[in-house]
Amino acid sequence: MRMIFFGILLLPLSLFAQNTISVYVKNVDSTNGHVKVALYDSDETFLSFDKVLKSGSAPAHKGIVTLQIEDLPIGEYALAVFHDENGNGKLDTNWLGIPKEKVAFSRAKMKTFGPPKYKECAFQVNSDYEISIDL
Repeated sequence: MRMIFFGILLLPLSLFAQNTISVYVKNVDSTNGHVKVALYDSDETFLSFDKVLKSGSAPAHKGIVTLQIEDLPIGEYALAVFHDENGNGKLDTNWLGIPKEKVAFSRAKMKTFGPPKYKECAFQVNSDYEISIDL
């Protein structure tokens, strides 16, 4: 009985646990600029530059670039990553809106006519989480 009581008492605390996502961005092909990652937690905000839940950036180098996003509660998330090669702090696109810089997503790839949907990219975080993304 005592174990059940403590389990019920500790359950709400686990909902507020702070987790870390370690993002391993593979296939970075130059040392120019930075690799940037944006974290989203809903379909409504996905790929909106002004509604990013959390973001991170690391200097680019050939091979694998590692970034960490910390202090996340348990939940569902999706990532968008791009290599800001010219270091201007934004994703450069052509006049049609097609990215000029390499872009990648968690669990999904760019489609012929646009990016994947949130649900295609989403993953569940219940504890510290590691994910590899091919750029």
